[in-house]
Amino acid sequence: MNAEQFTILAILVATVGSFIWGRWRHDMVALASLFACVFVGLLEPADAFMGFAHPAVVTVASVLILSRGLQSTGAMDVLAQRLMPKTDSPTLAIGVLATIGAVMSGFMNNVGAMALLIPVAADVAGRCQLPPGKILMPLSFGTILGGMTTLIGTPPNLIVSGFRASVGAGGYGMFDFTPVGLTVALVGVTFVALLGWRLVPMRPQAGAATFDTGTYLTEAVVEEKSSAAGKSLAEIEEILSEADAQVVGLVRNERRLSVASPGRAVYEGDILVIEAEPESLSAAISTLGLKLEGEKSQEEEEESKKKEESSPSRLRRDKQAKSDDKEKAKPSEDSEALLRELVVMPDSPLVGRSVEAMRIRTHYEISLLALSRQGRRSVRRLRSTPMRAGDALLMLGTDARLNNFASEQGCVPLAQRSINIPHIHKTAVALLAMVLAVAGAAFGLLPAAISFSACVLAFMVFKVLPLREVYGAIDGSVVVLLAALIPVAGVMESTGAAELLAKGMLEYVARGHAVVAVTLLLVITMTLSDFMNNAATAAVMCPIALGAAAQLEANPDSFLMAVAIGASCAFLTPIGHQNNTLILGPGGFRFGDYWRMGLPMEILVVVVAVPMLLWVWPL
Repeated sequence: MNAEQFTILAILVATVGSFIWGRWRHDMVALASLFACVFVGLLEPADAFMGFAHPAVVTVASVLILSRGLQSTGAMDVLAQRLMPKTDSPTLAIGVLATIGAVMSGFMNNVGAMALLIPVAADVAGRCQLPPGKILMPLSFGTILGGMTTLIGTPPNLIVSGFRASVGAGGYGMFDFTPVGLTVALVGVTFVALLGWRLVPMRPQAGAATFDTGTYLTEAVVEEKSSAAGKSLAEIEEILSEADAQVVGLVRNERRLSVASPGRAVYEGDILVIEAEPESLSAAISTLGLKLEGEKSQEEEEESKKKEESSPSRLRRDKQAKSDDKEKAKPSEDSEALLRELVVMPDSPLVGRSVEAMRIRTHYEISLLALSRQGRRSVRRLRSTPMRAGDALLMLGTDARLNNFASEQGCVPLAQRSINIPHIHKTAVALLAMVLAVAGAAFGLLPAAISFSACVLAFMVFKVLPLREVYGAIDGSVVVLLAALIPVAGVMESTGAAELLAKGMLEYVARGHAVVAVTLLLVITMTLSDFMNNAATAAVMCPIALGAAAQLEANPDSFLMAVAIGASCAFLTPIGHQNNTLILGPGGFRFGDYWRMGLPMEILVVVVAVPMLLWVWPL
């Protein structure tokens, strides 16, 4: 091992360790790895950002935009609802739902497919009288499995295709992943439908009937006319018990006081921290005459209305309304405040920031009323609590403002799906453009990057997706991650480090057996993917796969496909894949809940995938 190989391997170890540690976001780690290669002289500064021009990066960005466009048309929502059987049989319902998720994930980003199907999962949980987690985890696994069936289903497939092209063998076609991926997906979906969902732990705090996310914590102010003023905590607890609620905290003069003393008196201006189910909140608040902390007072409402009425846009609307008597007679649907449950997506700008810091009430004119986090009680004020991926928020505001907030801040509605309203013209354009793009890439008429970026242009021209949302649909962290690690992988190849690793793996573990090497590569990739971003895992393992194939003088496609399958199969933890993170809060899961169904699933993947790899891509 020479100095260059030692240096790049040290950088690689530090990179993988940082990915697993999770202290810094994956794109920051990737950039640090890239700059380390430049600073130590392994990579020329002029070549540092060549990854941003790589076709795989362009394809990933395009697919993310197309996925958001398909979501915005609302067509997928309607399709999924119509295909679901009206049955209370968990096995049939979960099988159909997971199959729908897998099929959708083959042609759009699997995180987007999961987000679309969450409301459908709510209906299934209610009909089958099961906790949401029993439906959500099989659905998450189904969407993950479906992503590996096509080139555009998941970023690891695109990355693997890019590495194949970089060695002069050309990229993979649209359906080159289908024989192995579809077989694994079919077996996997069958497993979750027949047996897997039974292995998911029961989390009763997540009520199946209305797809609640467990009990919420909310803050209520004791006003002057409130019946709670002057009462003791014990008296208030007795009243709240009739509404299935309880007091878990008391805030006075911005100080949180203990509620362990039942004789402590409650005064005007105090804030009660109440734990209750969403259905019980209204009864708990109205019984004592309290006001939700996030709710606007009457004076604030009147002031807001005056501002709205005096605004130029409102004056124009009023003028237009007066010219149309029918429209004037209709009540304004947008002015009615409503409650909506939203879950924070893993890539949401809210993650790590509080409502107070984001100034949500000022910017969106909506309020956070309650927060649910994996069934655990918050230890600080709601407004200053940093959000986490998977948090469930109970928001109050008008329909339009809540939709705007959810769209811009990366949140998914849990109860009613009202963001995506089907539009016949846009749906037709979106589906036609997507079919043409897939056909162009599948039949080799155009490179995938050109075909899908042209489809993006069509979406923009026909306004399938609002122009202001086009670039917002791109997950910048994934793009930076991929673009930064492509040159790092090139350094591993040029210094011979990838070949050195592959040689060591083959000599000391596989001992020259190609079948053992493919199996080992698949298992290692799956293990890393459980703790690392799947795109990062694919980017790290591809050079090793190519080096192993070269050492054994075997077909590199067998090894690259093993990486593609392994990087997509993250079933043991909630951090390996965004879909697993997304269901963490709504399902009431803990970190250790995933392996119960995930471990049998990963064993099944290895048992099915290895023979299929050797058959479809002979060594």
